[in-house]
Amino acid sequence: MSDLPKTSGASDVADVNAKGADDAVFFGHPRGLAYIVFTEAWERFSFYGMQALLILYMATYLFLPENSGNVAAFEPFRSLFEAVFGPLSIQALASQVFGAYVGLVYFAPVLGGLIGDRLLGRTKAVLAGALFMAVGHFLMAFEASFLLALAALILGSGLLKGNLAAQVGGLYKKSDQRRDSGYSIYVFSINVGAFIAPLICGTLGEVYGWHYGFGAAGIGMLIGLAVYLSGRNYLPLDTVVESKDRPKLEKGDGVVILAILVMLGLTSLYWTAQSQVWNAYPLWLRSDVDRTVFGMEVPVTWFQSLDSLAVLLLAPLVLWYWRHQSRRNAEPGDLIKLALGCAVFAIAFALLGLGGVLSAGGSVALIWPIIFHFVCAVGFLYVGPIALALTSRAAPDSVNSMMVGSYYLAIFVGGLFSGWLARFYEVMSASEFWLMHAAIVGSAAVFLVVLRPVLSRLMRLDRDLSASPKAPFQQEAL
Repeated sequence: MSDLPKTSGASDVADVNAKGADDAVFFGHPRGLAYIVFTEAWERFSFYGMQALLILYMATYLFLPENSGNVAAFEPFRSLFEAVFGPLSIQALASQVFGAYVGLVYFAPVLGGLIGDRLLGRTKAVLAGALFMAVGHFLMAFEASFLLALAALILGSGLLKGNLAAQVGGLYKKSDQRRDSGYSIYVFSINVGAFIAPLICGTLGEVYGWHYGFGAAGIGMLIGLAVYLSGRNYLPLDTVVESKDRPKLEKGDGVVILAILVMLGLTSLYWTAQSQVWNAYPLWLRSDVDRTVFGMEVPVTWFQSLDSLAVLLLAPLVLWYWRHQSRRNAEPGDLIKLALGCAVFAIAFALLGLGGVLSAGGSVALIWPIIFHFVCAVGFLYVGPIALALTSRAAPDSVNSMMVGSYYLAIFVGGLFSGWLARFYEVMSASEFWLMHAAIVGSAAVFLVVLRPVLSRLMRLDRDLSASPKAPFQQEAL
């Protein structure tokens, strides 16, 4: 048991944690928010910089027969995957590994949050996570240590991601009205890091050499670690809530939990398609799309920046639209928003299929992936933050944190499923492949509409049928 200060209950934690909550030196917010925001921006820079390169690195270089022998323990590793998934081509293995990596990266924070809350404390957990991530990025610069690097990145991401966001809330007293806008600033920093990373790390990796891109990601993480260390005196105090103070399940909570799990199971189909944007989609951009603009070939990784930019540009418009609907008493409930988001995402993938058909066997015009990313952004804003906000709001108090963690399990399942589906990229036409994903995420929209009356009743949504209009700014673009 650690020597962290103990509190009598969850309601006291906010006030005990709110170290420096009365200062307003950072855009009207506590000074500690500045250190957390810049730490997170650099951490996301390193994370998305590496992720933008990973599938290309594996499928077009590292897993090729002439290079795979340089990776320590590669053959046992490949044998393990093939024992589970059957014989795999180079591309299929790369996609399956990528899917497993994405899934585990989003599963790890569930455990990382528990470690931060119950064992290390959030500050120590964040520091340990940052160190693991920095080491992992630099290990990526060496082919022999590739598998060890992935393990370090998964562990580090779990410790850091599972605790840093929680520290934002700890900066404010429970009654502080600045909390929502504080999270908005925090999430904005995430999207900025996600936007810049592929432009720098991706360009270095694709143009000058893979290891330069991974090295740049590692430097970004070290900068984030330095920022965090320099602001430790302004961060929230670590606390532990004793088990006897945690609320118990009440009668009827079981069906609420079941309904939430059904909803999250359906959103995992959305995350399957979203994960493919990071997986097979870059390979398609590389081989099938004419990326030449004014005589220059646009790097594949830049499209990951476009993905983040589209969210940044469209989030205010979507928020305005919801407020406009709310004033007219026409804002849809959360489950309908989820269904609409899945339907829009299905349209985005159908557009990729249409672009392939219209290309008639030639290169796909650049306009199709550009449109795709902006349509995807609308779909994300209707699904990602809404599903998380709905889970947090509907879950019983006694298991609220665990159920919020279950949201990330939906991404875990989606990542694994997308890795398995990516094996069909080589055996299907590109148009068929994208239309298959449109059908998968479209089916989630249909089931959400059909099951909405039952899920609404079981989740007790009649008490509050609409999501907070601030939701898109309070969650990250994953």
